[in-house]
Amino acid sequence: MTERIYLSPPHLGCAEAEFVAEAFSSNWIAPMGPHVDAFEQEVGERAGGLHAVALSSGTAAIHLALRLAGIGPGDEVLCPTLTFCASANPIVYEGGQPVFIDVEKGSWNLDPGLLADELRECASRGKLPRAVVVVDLYGQCADYDEILAICARYEVPVIEDAAEALGAVYKGRAAGQFGCCGIFSFNGNKIITASGGGMLVSQDESLIRKARHLATQARDCVPYYQHSSIGYNYRMSNILAAIGRGQLRVLDARIAARKRNFFTYKAALEKLPGINLMPTSCKGEPNYWITCITINPKSFGAGCDEVRLALEAKGIESRLAWKPLHLQPIFTGCRVRGGAVAESVFAQGLCLPSGSALSDSDLERICGIISGLCRG
Repeated sequence: MTERIYLSPPHLGCAEAEFVAEAFSSNWIAPMGPHVDAFEQEVGERAGGLHAVALSSGTAAIHLALRLAGIGPGDEVLCPTLTFCASANPIVYEGGQPVFIDVEKGSWNLDPGLLADELRECASRGKLPRAVVVVDLYGQCADYDEILAICARYEVPVIEDAAEALGAVYKGRAAGQFGCCGIFSFNGNKIITASGGGMLVSQDESLIRKARHLATQARDCVPYYQHSSIGYNYRMSNILAAIGRGQLRVLDARIAARKRNFFTYKAALEKLPGINLMPTSCKGEPNYWITCITINPKSFGAGCDEVRLALEAKGIESRLAWKPLHLQPIFTGCRVRGGAVAESVFAQGLCLPSGSALSDSDLERICGIISGLCRG
C-alpha cells in the first residue's frame, strides 16, 4: 500500500534522540532543567538575540503576553480575522473582547490600512484597544514597518504571533522580534517541533522574567509555598526541550525543503487555469511552512473541497484555509472591519502537503491528481 501523505508531519533528525537520552540519563525529565535553559537561549539567539521563556504551548505564550499587556474585562484587542482561533482565544481568557481586522491581498496578513482606520475610529470614541495581536500567517511576516508605525502613533502595544514563522525574515530581521514580544509554537505540525510546547520572546528581559514567574504558578520567592497572584502551570518539560534543541539544529534544512515544495507546486500548478499560490511579499522571506493555493472553480472546473476529497481518496491529506474568526460561532457578535479578503481566501484556499520529507515522487503524485481534476 502507498504510505499516507500528511499535511505537515514531524521530521526528526539525528540529534533529538541524543539530547533525550541525555535527559533520561541525568534524570532531568521534569519541567525545567538544563535543556529548557539551553533551548531558551538558542531560540532567543535565532530570533535576533532575544530573551526567551519556554512554555507548554504557543497558546500559553499568547495568554501570558496578553496578561502582561494588562488585558482585563471589557478591554478590546485587535486581531486579524484570517488565523487559527488560538490567536484570539486568550483574549477571551482575560475577559477581553476581540475585534477582527481583515487581511491584505498581497500577503494574507493584517491590512495596515484597515488597522489605521480602526485605531482612528477607536481614538475618536475615546476607547483605544489595549493591544494588537499581529499574526505571521503560514510562515510569512506581516508588514511591520507600517503596522508598528501606526500602533506607535496611538501608543498601542503589538504582540507578534509568530507561531508559524520561526526562521522567517522581514527586511533582514528575524520573526519574533517585532512589537513588545513574540510567540513561537513547537506543535507537532510546525516547521520544527518539540512534539508540543511554545516560546515567548522579547527584547525586554523584565517582561520575560515576569512571564517565567507567572508560568510557574506565580510562586513567591520565599522558602515555602506562597502565592500573591494567580499563576499558571505553563512551563515546558526538559524532555520536550531536548527534542526542540535537536530540531533547531536542522531548521535551515527544513526551511530549504519547504521552499522547494513551494516552488515545485508553483511550477506545476500555476500553469493550470484558476490556480494561484498564496502571495509572497517582497519585503521579506517566509519559512514556507505551509503551501496554500487558491482555486477559482469557474476557471479550474473544480472547487477546493472537490480537490481535497480527491486527494483524500488517494491517502493524501490537505486542508481548507483558515475559516475567518469573524465567521466562527464562538466569536458571534464581535466587531469586524472588512472581511471580504479573508472570506475569499477561505472560499478558495487549500493547504497542500508541505512536509520537509516529501519526495519528488510525492510531489509529482500530488500535482498529478490536482492536474487531473482540471476541466477549465
